[in-house]
Formats: sequence, C-alpha cells, structure tokens
Amino acid sequence: MAKDIGIDLGTANVLINIQGSGIVLNEPSVVAIDTQTGRILAVGSEAYKMVGRTPNNIRAVRPLKDGVIADFDMTEQMLSYFIKKLNVKGLMSKPNILICCPTNTTDIERKAIRQAAEKSGGSKVYLESEPKVAAVGAGLDIFQPFGSMIIDIGGGTSDIAVLSLGDIVESSSLRVAGDRLNVDIANYVRKKHSLQIGEHTAEKIKIEIGTVVKGHRQEAMNVRGRDVVTGLPKTITLTSDEVQEAIKDTLDAIVIACKDVLSKTPPELASDIIDRGVVVTGGGALLDGIDIMLSEELQVPVVVAETPLDDVAVGTGILLDNIDKLTDN
Repeated sequence: MAKDIGIDLGTANVLINIQGSGIVLNEPSVVAIDTQTGRILAVGSEAYKMVGRTPNNIRAVRPLKDGVIADFDMTEQMLSYFIKKLNVKGLMSKPNILICCPTNTTDIERKAIRQAAEKSGGSKVYLESEPKVAAVGAGLDIFQPFGSMIIDIGGGTSDIAVLSLGDIVESSSLRVAGDRLNVDIANYVRKKHSLQIGEHTAEKIKIEIGTVVKGHRQEAMNVRGRDVVTGLPKTITLTSDEVQEAIKDTLDAIVIACKDVLSKTPPELASDIIDRGVVVTGGGALLDGIDIMLSEELQVPVVVAETPLDDVAVGTGILLDNIDKLTDN
C-alpha cells in the first residue's frame, strides 16, 4: 500500500512529509543540467553546491521562481527524483499527494503544479494554499469559528492570510520574500562598496548578521567578492545596520500587504487577532527582530512559529490525516 505524501514545493527548498514517518526530505529546489546534452547531473543539495560555480556547459537551475513553476519539465523531473529516492510507491498503488501553492496562483499555474505532481507518480493530487497549511503546521486551530492570522515569508513569496472555520477569509500574496532580500543585499553591497557578490554570500550575510530593526543586532562580517572597478578579489566589512538598510524597502512592502489584509478583515475576526496575535512562519521568520518590527507596525502581538522552516510540511501531514477537510480535490 502506498503511503500518502505531503509536499512543500518551495522556491528555495522542497520538503516531503510521508504519512506516519514525518518529514523525510528537505533539499534545495535546484537542478544541475548539462546544457550540451540536456542531461540532469544533480538535484537538490548536490546541485545547490554548484550554484555560481559551474563551467559553461553546466547550468544550475531553480525550476520555481516567485512561488510558481518557471520550468515545468525541470520541476517534474526534480519531483520524480525526490519521490523515487524515497521509494514511497506500493506494489500496486500510487500515493495520494498533497501539494501547497501560494494564494494568488492562477488556474494555469495550479494546473501545472497538479500535472507535475501527477507525472511524478501521484494517484490523487490535492492542492492547498500555503498559508492555510502553514497555519495548521504552526499549531493554529483554523477550523474553529475565530480568526487566526499567519504571515508566511518563504523564499519566493510572502503569503498573508486571515483564517476562520477552516478556510481563508482574507489574504494577500506577494512575489517578494527571502530571495528578494538576498538580491537587495547583493545590490546594496555593489552600490555602496563597489563589490560584486554571489547569491550564496548574500544569503550568508542575511542569516549571520541580518536584522530588520536598526540597532537591534550589532554584528559585523568580512565579505569577500570581486571589485567592480578593478575586477580583482576584495574584502570589505559589513554591519548589521547596513543589512537593515539594504532590506528595508522589501520589508516595507510586506508590512503594507499585512496592513491591507487587516483593513479588509471583518471586525469580529480582527478583534480575535488582537487577542490571539499573529504568527510568522517560513524562512523569513528567522530574521532578527521580525516579530518586534511587525508588532510595532501592525499594533497587534506577533510571535514567531517554533519550527518556521517545517510548518508547511508538518501541516501537509496533519491535513492528510484529515483528508475530508481538504478543499481542492
């Protein structure tokens, strides 16, 4: 008998939850291909190591961009690779698959996600919106008649939703999130310090010294890259406050979207949110000071989920156990 599987198909990472076993796979959403033959050379962690370091004939590709499928064939092959690796198919049966997508995904994009899951070996494929699944994984009881609010800042999208009675009442999805913050940092370093840095370095800066509140974190880091003027290797020192300055505009856009969702929320549910607070999840929840900044801006209590990187995958497992509560069959 095939075991049902839940997939968090993220722009940055793919997480897979097998019913009864929990999260069994967490790998970067990257595929390395030989451009001359079209052959796939590596998937996941192995491919991620190649980003920015490949010779001309090898390309490291992210098949998902801003939370949606940018390259259908690559996504399908990546999913097939991961599912085959886990060996979840039964002798006679295929697994049901629950897969998550951002709230503003179009019908065409949803169809592409569904087809990729079916072609990679799924029997019945369920699609659920990411903030709903993240809220369940973060421990919110969304099936009760009171309002819960979740802010899910992932790699490609930031999803904001108010939920009640098991469904989304009001939501917004922005195609700006963790990946955009990395771009912001790389652009800032290039502009301010005339230093060209890669994606890996920008992400490392964000994680190790980044903050969203000026003065909240006082750290510095030596950053190596290529001097824009001379073309030679160069090292500079970057501070936490500089990172805050670099990512401020993108975070402001997320705050505006949160305020917009709150302004459209029915008053009864809005009062529940004042009592119960807002939960932040996704990789962006790990940004230093994110709860402080959001709480000040939204005037409601804000808490960071206990396992922000795993919440969507955990939520898929819980929803598969309650398959009757899935909306999109």
